[in-house]
Amino acid sequence: MRKPISTGRRQHGAALVETVVVTPLLLFLILVTAEITNAFVEHNTLSKAVRNGARYLASNAIVGTTGVVNLTAPVIDATRNLVVFGSVTGGGTAVLSGLATANVQVTDLGNDVVQVTASYAYTGLLGGTLPSFGIGPDIGTAFNLQASVSMRAL
Repeated sequence: MRKPISTGRRQHGAALVETVVVTPLLLFLILVTAEITNAFVEHNTLSKAVRNGARYLASNAIVGTTGVVNLTAPVIDATRNLVVFGSVTGGGTAVLSGLATANVQVTDLGNDVVQVTASYAYTGLLGGTLPSFGIGPDIGTAFNLQASVSMRAL
């Protein structure tokens, strides 16, 4: 007669198998959370920079006491520098890596309203793709972040 195998021996190695099955899923969830958080932080940074640029533009768009919006080249350049570098003089490092003054548009919308819009190519922490660890195809994380603010010129 055979002796029945004890429950302890049947469970031997089950924890290892469960760990191997669950670890890729948990790692994937951690990476997705990190990517979403990073995208949110970068969009918030872009939004704050555009808001600061719009404030500057709104306070400098009207020349003298004429009440007429006049977007001169120096004011547009200073606004773009403020959005990208955090100062009207420009130079230094950009508030977001890869953000350039060419990505910032300054517009007179009429009726004393000015608009500042910026677009930024987000690439993610791990580059342009998020690995799926063999569960499916890799997930692309590259997309454009855009922020736009309109204000009445003062």
